[in-house]
Amino acid sequence: MEVHLYTWIITVIVTVTILAIDVLIIGRRPHEPSMKEAGLFIAVYVTLAVAFGFGVWAIAGGRYAGEFFAGWITEYSLSVDNLFIFLIILTKLKVPRHLQQFALLVGIILALVFRGIFIAVGAAVINLFSWVFFIFGAFLVWTAVKLYLDYRKHEEDTEEFPDNAALRFVRRRFNATNDYRGTKLTVVENGKRLITPMLIVIIALGSTDLLFALDSIPAIYGLTQEAYLVFTANVFALMGLRQLYFLLGGLLRRLVYLSVGLAIILGFIGIKLILHALHSYHLADWAPFDGEIPIWVSLTVIIVTLTITTVASLVKSKYDEDRRATGDGEASGSGSDQGVVPGRDRVDGQSD
Repeated sequence: MEVHLYTWIITVIVTVTILAIDVLIIGRRPHEPSMKEAGLFIAVYVTLAVAFGFGVWAIAGGRYAGEFFAGWITEYSLSVDNLFIFLIILTKLKVPRHLQQFALLVGIILALVFRGIFIAVGAAVINLFSWVFFIFGAFLVWTAVKLYLDYRKHEEDTEEFPDNAALRFVRRRFNATNDYRGTKLTVVENGKRLITPMLIVIIALGSTDLLFALDSIPAIYGLTQEAYLVFTANVFALMGLRQLYFLLGGLLRRLVYLSVGLAIILGFIGIKLILHALHSYHLADWAPFDGEIPIWVSLTVIIVTLTITTVASLVKSKYDEDRRATGDGEASGSGSDQGVVPGRDRVDGQSD
């Protein structure tokens, strides 16, 4: 797929313009979006993504369109899973509801910057070394196994506030105000420059997404090696993420099997990458399709897995709610919590 430089330039300019408008509007009038507003924005972004995919189909063919849709759906699913961690961060740091949209927007901008760097580095490495697919594949398989094992722990209230070197450095080196000052990141008091909790929130969101990118970028490179499709799939997956956070609300905690579904998808893509690497060295002639799994197979696996995962999650959550409502949940003790992702049903400090 040949992508001209002007195409890249136009894409980046449009993305930056949309984000700049968002920053100006939300920065001046921070608010909690209504369900109608959130739903409208998500519908617009999803429509644009679908239209873009069909545009790729018309210009470059069905194969690349399939790669874009597979990458976009996978990145969108991983982003929804990331919302659980964002929920923990915003809750633990007691971010006022009307300021959460601003914090999420800045976090998403940082995510786009970080992922843009990872995409560029990944493309350069892939072009130089075909054996890197072995590393990507093995890493994704390991991530899938770890994700499933973490889900299987079934321990309540184990979700802790994400901590990392960047956060520890900021907290140790800078003095902070005790309360939020709107969307301001720093303020001057008594002649001293102080940071606000909002800066800590943004650093927490940005640094956490930096770790998420370690999974998502190899995953999408397992579906397409076209850097342009990798970038645009990430852009469309992240653009409506903050509205999705408010639209889903409590539904996030009902997706109890999402981690299992993502583990299956990441494991599948990891195996796909390993087979691709074997094919590059002519070692996969024994495998179906000579080790090159067609994109329609990948897209089918992703859609079917996510559909089953979502339906099963909602059924399980409804079943648990009915048992608690009738008192069976209390009689059965902790058995009613089987299958719940650790801590995700009580991250806001409220019981169901």
